[in-house]
Amino acid sequence: MAQMQTREPSVIGPEGIPLTLATLPPPNTERWVARRKAELVAAVRGGLLSLEEACDRYNLSMEEFLSWQRQVDKHGLRGLRVTRLQSYR
Repeated sequence: MAQMQTREPSVIGPEGIPLTLATLPPPNTERWVARRKAELVAAVRGGLLSLEEACDRYNLSMEEFLSWQRQVDKHGLRGLRVTRLQSYR
């Protein structure tokens, strides 16, 4: 009898690589570089975890997460760079 394999849910991240819950930044992440922010935005948009789950897991406010999402929409990954934040507002 063939054994069924269950696939872990995944979404395609900002760099074109599949993301799973296991490959997302660790819950104790304190340094949020642009790539990590974009990965989390992609994970929420792809249904890997809900907005509430993401905020709880990473101790983020909804406003902070939604600002990341807006920057991705307007400027892509470059919009999430802290050093460029003033240029994109």
